[in-house]
Amino acid sequence: MGQLQERYKNYREPQKYMEADVYPYFRAITSKQGTEVEMGGHKVLMFGSNAYTGLTGDQRIIDAAKAALDKYGSGCAGSRFLNGTLDLHIELEKEISKFIQKDDCLCFSTGFSVNQGVLAMVVGKGDYIICDDRDHASIVDGRRLSFARQLHYKHNDMSDLERVLQGLPHEAIKLIVVDGVFSMEGDLANLPAIVELKHKYNCSIMVDEAHGLGVFGQCGRGVCDHFGLTDEVDLIMGTFSKSLASIGGFIASDSDTINFLRHTCRTYIFSASNTPAATAAALEALHILQEEPERIEALWSVTNYALKRFREEGFEIGETESPIIPLYVHDISKTFLVTSMAFKAGVFINPVIPPACAPQDTLVRFALMSTHTEEQVDRAVGILKKIFIELGIIK
Repeated sequence: MGQLQERYKNYREPQKYMEADVYPYFRAITSKQGTEVEMGGHKVLMFGSNAYTGLTGDQRIIDAAKAALDKYGSGCAGSRFLNGTLDLHIELEKEISKFIQKDDCLCFSTGFSVNQGVLAMVVGKGDYIICDDRDHASIVDGRRLSFARQLHYKHNDMSDLERVLQGLPHEAIKLIVVDGVFSMEGDLANLPAIVELKHKYNCSIMVDEAHGLGVFGQCGRGVCDHFGLTDEVDLIMGTFSKSLASIGGFIASDSDTINFLRHTCRTYIFSASNTPAATAAALEALHILQEEPERIEALWSVTNYALKRFREEGFEIGETESPIIPLYVHDISKTFLVTSMAFKAGVFINPVIPPACAPQDTLVRFALMSTHTEEQVDRAVGILKKIFIELGIIK
């Protein structure tokens, strides 16, 4: 046995939960993503998806992907920097720039690689990255790759952010990086206050709109648009894997910053470009998002209904302001148990445990799509209430 095998042979944490029949990961779905999915030969209500607009099974998107597959083939066999740029990629970048209302943008193969690559390049030695304690893992990994000094502040605590900024040189580049919507708790960044501090302390701002795109703002432009602060945000990141029913991501900014990143960002230059089918799917989803504002209206209608129902039934849901509803459990073992019991009763939800949250803040994540119905919400709330009472989480 080699050294690596020797090191990891005793890693059996997952097996502990498998043996207890509460292991909640890698559950195989055998149908399209929708409000109900096929799993293990039967249907379950899907409240564990990020498909906020409900577009993942839309036939128009499927047809656009098929057409791109026929025209361009299955892949590009290279990076955007070399042989991997299609006219389709350029078209998508132009339309995203117009939609987000920034000069230019770059499209990447995944959202994770956007944050990882951009943060590694856009700030360096002598600069500072300041992050919210609950920023997404891709932001954490991106900042680790940067040579900038890394600082953080307590979640959404503007006094603590100001405390951090007060100690930094006025003339230094200081980039505040924050999720627009925090993906586990569902609350929003206090962007108006962050912008005030930007001007007070001579900073720049990057906002991750992964969970804001397609949910907030005019036509789903995101949290920056929701607050009317797009012009104040220097870099806006977004993904295609949620509201845009595909895979990939983008960074949008002024033309000079994008020009720099286009020629230096390693996860852009050295990654194979996004497939023709995925690119066409994202482009078609972007069109539908703008043509059908009723989708966002339906999302907010069912979200507000679900928020009301969970509060009525005594669940602890924190400060969420989005279609992401955290149902706090405050116990790791019970979090896995809730997930397992819910699944067996026909409701798919996701467990959130460390490192995605603090040990005392474990929760199950209940997320909505515009295509969910109030009747589906009622069914899920009834099932979850019974489980939470049985486990002594709520009365």
